[in-house]
Amino acid sequence: MLKKILIANRGEIAVRIIKACQEMGIPSVAVYSEADRDSLHVQLANEAVCIGPAPAIESYLNMGRIIRTAHEVGADSIHPGYGFLAENAEFARRCEKEKIVFIGPNSKALALVGDKVRSRQTMEKAGVPIIPGMKGIAKDFAEFESEAKKIGYPVMIKASAGGGGKGMRVVHDSEELKSSLEAGMREAKSAFGDESVYLEKFIEEPRHVEFQALADNYGNIVHLFERECSIQRRHQKIVEETPSQALDPKLRARMGETAKKVIKVSGYNNAGTVEFLLDKDKNFYFLEVNARLQVEHPVTEMTTGTDLVHQQILIASGEKLPFSQEEIIQRGHSIECRIYAEDPNQDFLPSSGKVLFLQDPVGPGVRHDCGIYSGCEVPIYYDPILAKVIVWAENRNKACLRMINALDDYVVLGIKTTIHFLKEVISHPQFKAGNTTTSFIKMYFDEQEAKKKPDENLKLALIASAFDSLDKTQVRKTAEHKDKEVFSPWLTLGKWRLGGKK
Repeated sequence: MLKKILIANRGEIAVRIIKACQEMGIPSVAVYSEADRDSLHVQLANEAVCIGPAPAIESYLNMGRIIRTAHEVGADSIHPGYGFLAENAEFARRCEKEKIVFIGPNSKALALVGDKVRSRQTMEKAGVPIIPGMKGIAKDFAEFESEAKKIGYPVMIKASAGGGGKGMRVVHDSEELKSSLEAGMREAKSAFGDESVYLEKFIEEPRHVEFQALADNYGNIVHLFERECSIQRRHQKIVEETPSQALDPKLRARMGETAKKVIKVSGYNNAGTVEFLLDKDKNFYFLEVNARLQVEHPVTEMTTGTDLVHQQILIASGEKLPFSQEEIIQRGHSIECRIYAEDPNQDFLPSSGKVLFLQDPVGPGVRHDCGIYSGCEVPIYYDPILAKVIVWAENRNKACLRMINALDDYVVLGIKTTIHFLKEVISHPQFKAGNTTTSFIKMYFDEQEAKKKPDENLKLALIASAFDSLDKTQVRKTAEHKDKEVFSPWLTLGKWRLGGKK
């Protein structure tokens, strides 16, 4: 078993990994930038080391500094989480060279699947259906222009070195191509340290269905069923669920076996996700392998009872998979909503600042993977994901209701969040009917309509203002009678008003 794990990440995923380490009795080491000095993951880990200034390129993307820190604290392994260096083959190679266990795929497999162009080439040779697109990286704009004409507009620009929607752009005609390429390359460079992009055919209104896979170091491979991730905004997933409403048992089995084939021909080990696009005629196409733990992994855990982080650590420790494909059973339905520090009323601009108050969503079948707390600062430098709310129920209808109730109970004050917007999505009749495609948000929630939605924080602030105007004698009387006291978060915040002069 591994002796000490350094977590090369931040936020809710770092917290998730730290908790898995605690459950397995493995000491954890947090690394942090100067902007994250007071972050939750820093407080929860057994040790914490500052690795540089706020910009990610000087801290969370600083391979040399992270590896040196691992040696300094005596960590024999590094868990990269998702994003940052999680899919960087060079980082995995450097860990291997330095005799540090990289908790993820081996560097050779990571180089293959992490390079989306090479990965597509390999899958095509293996007979896996792929989306029409470029066979290599273009050297100049003229080559991109030529390839776009061959593929046919609209085309999708994608980062070769990473995922998560970073660097992605849909281009509808040649006039948009150059500016979109430049923007996509800048974003890819910032997110992954590699500006390489490629083009593929944009399939309109597909479903985004992915299969979670596990592979040990002895050739054993299983899939843990699918997740549907079709609810996306600007190519970024915001709601995920399992099982998918689009798959019947026969199609599920075919896609699952194809996913295992992708893992096998890649020489892949540890946890990974094989992503597909599913068109209106139920044809599926290989999209990419996300060579890391996915943001949406909890819905798989909720329906299979398998802790994926535990399995990652066990595989990296040299253990064999403890189950066969036939032993994995999916039960019930699970939905996840990603909570972002964004303002739906301002075109989803990132929102930073101090979290004045946090009330967790709780209840049967409710899980909250969170990286913030009351009083913490949300910096401007990183991806704005704050937390994830995950629910489980016996069926999809009950899961939707449970999620709506959980979001109703969820309170974050001080910054803007997407909580109310997500509640509107889950409550939408077309979502409840299971009619989800990657165009869902565009079709039913265009940004002009989103701006008209009532701001949940404003409503909460109005309630707070009402509390402030209560008769102070009654407030004191309530406090004196503990058996009749009703807790109010507003009273813990001190005296405050909504605008205006006192």
